[in-house]
Amino acid sequence: MTTNPYAPPKAPVSDIDPTEVEYAGFWIRTGAALIDTVLIIAISFPLLLALYGWAYFNGEKTGFLAGTGDFVITWLLPAAASIVFWLTRQATPGKMLLSARVVDARTGNTLSVGQSIGRYLGYFVSMLPFGLGLLWVAFDPRKQGWHDKLAGTVVIRSKRGRTQPVSFDKA
Repeated sequence: MTTNPYAPPKAPVSDIDPTEVEYAGFWIRTGAALIDTVLIIAISFPLLLALYGWAYFNGEKTGFLAGTGDFVITWLLPAAASIVFWLTRQATPGKMLLSARVVDARTGNTLSVGQSIGRYLGYFVSMLPFGLGLLWVAFDPRKQGWHDKLAGTVVIRSKRGRTQPVSFDKA
């Protein structure tokens, strides 16, 4: 039997042993998000203070954004940092501290650039209906939030024996 030369190449399956990892649940992911939030504030606060002074924090700014610097520091910098960390380390600093990784749900490999951007934008979709897409992690068998489902990702960590084993589709 011959293979179709026009078929898209299949992504290689990762070196992750599914018996050694489990899906990272709601609370571990919440802890990672809190760590990341503290880090973002620790970086953003002094930058915004240097750029706009105390007026920025006293509610004296007019409008949604104080200026271009505000947009870059509060919107672009966190997005770029998250995407770069997912692509280079498979995790943000909070997830790294808690030994969790974000991987492709089918193969277990590092995310593509498109998946990373889609996952980040998916956070906004997940937050819209009262954060239901983020809370979904607590009830989903694979512990996926809506942003994970949209991007085709899962968050895994070293096995602790409390959740469903990981399985990567070989399709």
